[in-house]
Amino acid sequence: MTTEKHFIPLNIAVLTVSDTRTDSDDISGKTLVERAQEAGHQVIEKKIVPDNIYRIRSAVSAWIADDDINVVLTTGGTGVTGRDGTPEAVQPLLDKVLDGFGEIFRMLSYQDIKTSTIQSRAIAGVANATYVFCLPGSSGACRTAWDDLIKEQLDFRTRPCNLVQLMPRLLEK
Repeated sequence: MTTEKHFIPLNIAVLTVSDTRTDSDDISGKTLVERAQEAGHQVIEKKIVPDNIYRIRSAVSAWIADDDINVVLTTGGTGVTGRDGTPEAVQPLLDKVLDGFGEIFRMLSYQDIKTSTIQSRAIAGVANATYVFCLPGSSGACRTAWDDLIKEQLDFRTRPCNLVQLMPRLLEK
């Protein structure tokens, strides 16, 4: 007997971290929204906040606390300049870090941008049964992360395993 797995749409929130972007020129945020929707997910909120640890943490915290949001995607603030603070803002909120995400993301990025990938501090994890992915601010990096990593892991049909199938167990004690 074959059990057919069906796609399970998730509710996603997208946060662009930038001191200069607006809705009209936020290519990376739009890229993530479009990719998530094309995959069959629902983007239920999108925001832009300045590269400020407390503003980032506030937005992500609110989404983590919202039972209707399954996934948070951030873009921007993962570099090494003085204002890049997304990992510092988000990491304390995570219950578990998905180390493999950053490792694989940088490996994939190396194919396109060579050694410049060491400047990326992309991270992912889970907090309060919400998956959080912090991506660089370039639209190319967002495409790489979504197309080559996140999309399949947010698809219940992906074998041998995926993040969606673990969702009912994320709050186990």
